[in-house]
Amino acid sequence: MARRPRKLDADERALWNRVAEQTVPLHPNRPELPEDRDETPRKPPKSRAMEIPAFDLGQNAPKTSARHDLAPSLPEKFAAAPVQMDRKQHTRMTRGKLSPEGRIDLHGMTMDRAHPALTRFILDAHSAGKRLVLVITGKGRRSQDDGPIPVRHGILKHQVPQWLNMAPLAGVVLQVSPAHRKHGGEGAYYVYLRRVR
Repeated sequence: MARRPRKLDADERALWNRVAEQTVPLHPNRPELPEDRDETPRKPPKSRAMEIPAFDLGQNAPKTSARHDLAPSLPEKFAAAPVQMDRKQHTRMTRGKLSPEGRIDLHGMTMDRAHPALTRFILDAHSAGKRLVLVITGKGRRSQDDGPIPVRHGILKHQVPQWLNMAPLAGVVLQVSPAHRKHGGEGAYYVYLRRVR
């Protein structure tokens, strides 16, 4: 079969024009193409393999990652807390030089037993005129498998400072600090009470 020439000859062009005059255009606003346009479709250019420049994975990522700690740790909280009592007394207390006048051991208690016991102890100590008491919470038990969700160890260790800063204890407590090693260290708190008025 012979290949069709690129352009229409005069007879074919005349026939085409007669057919085109009898038709209604689908898109009347579209501009007409020039008469001498190339009828044969063009071949797409040969595709070349794209060269991808060398890169390192994550090279455009920010260098510093954001912290995801939602709450500061207990030592950070106590370090950031302002000193409400006499600074000299505070220094002596945190170094273990002051002896507590009373103590309560919440070790092993559940929260529903520990909270009322702590409230009663602090209010009784304040009414008795005591200034420094020791609250022992324990460090918290670590389990073998914590699972995929991080869990804070020592529920009472984290809960007691909050209870001491809430009513009715907030009105009688002046300062809460972690105890010195000789009085229990991380598993205990010094609670310095306000003077009775």
